[in-house]
Amino acid sequence: MSPQLFLLLKITTLSILVQPTLILANCTCEPQDNKYNHQTKHKAALSYKLIAISSILCSSALGVILPILLKNFKSLQKNDYSSLQFLIKAFAAGVILATGFIHILPDAFESLTSPCLSENLWGSFPFAGFVAMMSAIFTLMMESFATGYHRRAELRKAQPVNIGDDDEQGQGQDEHIAHGPQILLERSDSSSLMRHRLISQVLELGILVHSVIIGISLGTTENPKTIKPLIIALSFHQFFEGMGLGGCISQAKYKARTIIIMVLFFTVTTPSGIAIGMMISKGYNEQSSTALIVQGVLNSASAGILIYMALVDLLATDFMDPKLYTSFKLQISANVSLVLGAACMSLLAKWGGT
Repeated sequence: MSPQLFLLLKITTLSILVQPTLILANCTCEPQDNKYNHQTKHKAALSYKLIAISSILCSSALGVILPILLKNFKSLQKNDYSSLQFLIKAFAAGVILATGFIHILPDAFESLTSPCLSENLWGSFPFAGFVAMMSAIFTLMMESFATGYHRRAELRKAQPVNIGDDDEQGQGQDEHIAHGPQILLERSDSSSLMRHRLISQVLELGILVHSVIIGISLGTTENPKTIKPLIIALSFHQFFEGMGLGGCISQAKYKARTIIIMVLFFTVTTPSGIAIGMMISKGYNEQSSTALIVQGVLNSASAGILIYMALVDLLATDFMDPKLYTSFKLQISANVSLVLGAACMSLLAKWGGT
């Protein structure tokens, strides 16, 4: 056999042997997705989803209730709790900030720049960043108008007027002057309380939107290998977010009924999203144009809200507090707590792929 013929036969043989390998290179080492294998994966995924619902439910409840319970501990003196509250809010702000920048906003960009969407429309403009910016601006405007309305309403309240002789008028004026600082202090406390309540409500709204989306995403997933790491990652994710929300709720001084309602809403949102995802998993296509647009827009709006709340309402308010300036130890602790919160959520994004 000539060398040329041998070389040709060798190349032909190698081509025949390599061809199936090249075809199977895109496949996994798992058995083919027959009916039996599909049912097995479906049952395994269903069991993991039920575990996810219970795990996320417990971690969410624990995270949001913990700051509220700490406030009512009699063993903590007022000054000690105030310092602890600084650290909790700094940690929570880092968590919420990382949630907006690392967890939600990249997902929004990925959804709205998907090749499944029209490139002429969605690929020609950064809609995710635009929606996030507009939601942050809208949150600022809403806070500004609400605060202004409340303060104008306080100023329009009728002031006590004493009618009588000069002595009575003079005595009434002295009494009014004496009580003037107290009235101003009450108004200031009322405005501050209203702002804390507004912050907690807007923050919960931004968190709930994101929680529903991640719940539906997990509920529609049929791969057990994808669900398993998400259970742990999302449990910690909801725990840390709950701490941030719980700290804001504790400052708002709601009545017990309102606190219970807000805690329940946060606790059941992600498990409810998982349940919805489980119900629509057969007909749900997360790569459809409608699903991508809805997820992208809602994630962008949620990211804008959370980033604004973390920077303006949580960090700027507390880190400009005179109490923080007078205690170097507390200032260092607050900064470390902030970085630690952001680092924890950043690691969860790497670990859980969320």
